[in-house]
Amino acid sequence: MNVLLVYPKYPNTFWSFSEALKYISKKAAFPPLGLLTVAAMLPDTWDKKLVDMNTRKLKPEDIAWADMVLISAMIVQKDSAKEVIALCNAAKKTVVAGGPLFTTQHEEYSGVDHFVLNEAEITLPLFLNDLKRGTAKKRYTSELRPDIDTTPIPLWSLIKLRDYSSMAVQFSRGCPFNCEFCDIIIMNGRTPRTKATARFINEIDSLYTNGYRGGVFIVDDNFIGNKRSVKAMLIELIAWQEKHGFPFHFLTEASTNLADDDELMKLLRAANFNKVFLGIETPSIEALEACGKHQNASRDLVESVRILHRNGIQVMGGFIVGFDSDPITIFKAQIEFIQKTGVVTAMVGLLNAMPKTRLWDRLKAEKRLKSVTTGENTDGFLNFKSRMPESTLISGFKEILATIYSPKKYYERVRTFLKDFKPMHHPSFSIEQLKPLIRSFIRIGIFSRSRFRFWGLLSRTFFTKPVLLPLAIELSILGTHFEKVVERLAPA
Repeated sequence: MNVLLVYPKYPNTFWSFSEALKYISKKAAFPPLGLLTVAAMLPDTWDKKLVDMNTRKLKPEDIAWADMVLISAMIVQKDSAKEVIALCNAAKKTVVAGGPLFTTQHEEYSGVDHFVLNEAEITLPLFLNDLKRGTAKKRYTSELRPDIDTTPIPLWSLIKLRDYSSMAVQFSRGCPFNCEFCDIIIMNGRTPRTKATARFINEIDSLYTNGYRGGVFIVDDNFIGNKRSVKAMLIELIAWQEKHGFPFHFLTEASTNLADDDELMKLLRAANFNKVFLGIETPSIEALEACGKHQNASRDLVESVRILHRNGIQVMGGFIVGFDSDPITIFKAQIEFIQKTGVVTAMVGLLNAMPKTRLWDRLKAEKRLKSVTTGENTDGFLNFKSRMPESTLISGFKEILATIYSPKKYYERVRTFLKDFKPMHHPSFSIEQLKPLIRSFIRIGIFSRSRFRFWGLLSRTFFTKPVLLPLAIELSILGTHFEKVVERLAPA
């Protein structure tokens, strides 16, 4: 059996970092972890090939080679997924589909022969057993939550590690919170499930053995959902990092209560975690309470961000406008909050209802749903009837992005962040950093409209916190990508 695994192409989004990747000669930000893991679950006797369309084109000969094509995708990849399915149908290939896109919207895809939905540890063996007997069904689904400690190590040999700016691994699934707009609990439940420490360390070690060095994204829904397990794992991860000379630096996603736990922050710093994504959402207490984000409503969000920065963990923040309770002043309030906290990577999006979430069900009952979401956080698309006039909401949203990613506000925010940030590990300069350094000097320092602010930031950092100079350059490079994100939006 020849099996082709295809990861559809991402559009150019906030998180694609397409402009920034040009500076470091990488083709994509992260590998398709789900497909790599599924590949390891397939029979060893099958011949496997993986095409990540974000790193290379899907060729007719790839499809011709295959007996079966497996596709996994997120909602934002749906247009590319449809194209792949059409190509496979034309070639009369068996198409099997799974992942978030198909788990929530499988009814929309008539060209798929078999849907393997929900968590593959449960549904994939059912499909494989039936396939072997010649009785494979159209759809496989299950509400069961598997023990992810049995999940195999991803089949890294199917990709070129050098194509990606960061690798991806998973320690846990699920989140204990129940935010109205979030689809995490639909996919993975509210009880966080973790891998055993030894099992996870083996996964990290497999990356090292395969020759990878650099950033590793722990893709958990909420990395600190089970603090006891996380702390136990971090102790072993610190020992592994020390033994191997700290070859990896980590980023992950967590809830804001991370800032309450000094012990956990200390462990994260010691393990070389330097970034965390937080769903901050809004400075409006009323909106936080209404959407069920009580863990944010009960705290000083500004101070929480500053605590993490002082502990050497850079906060990347998610923000939302379009809640029913949002007043006309919310746009100014979001700008002021983002600038005050120094959250440099601030993803601001319009509220959208994801399929099967509590928000989706409520808006459907209120007859306010208009369409399925695009899955893209910052494209200015709204899939429901908002309380605020839609034109006002979209205009205000665009104004936020245009303001916070203007050179003036962006570099102000970088300076605010660097002033608070206290890293634990000081990575030495490597030869790999030489190309992006030179490119930034030319592209930003000479040809960009931010050139004077760029040189001002570098000179100020050199004289005040020289150890943060590489980070200042990195954030300047990221700024070029965010400018492109804003340019895609029509004028406010």
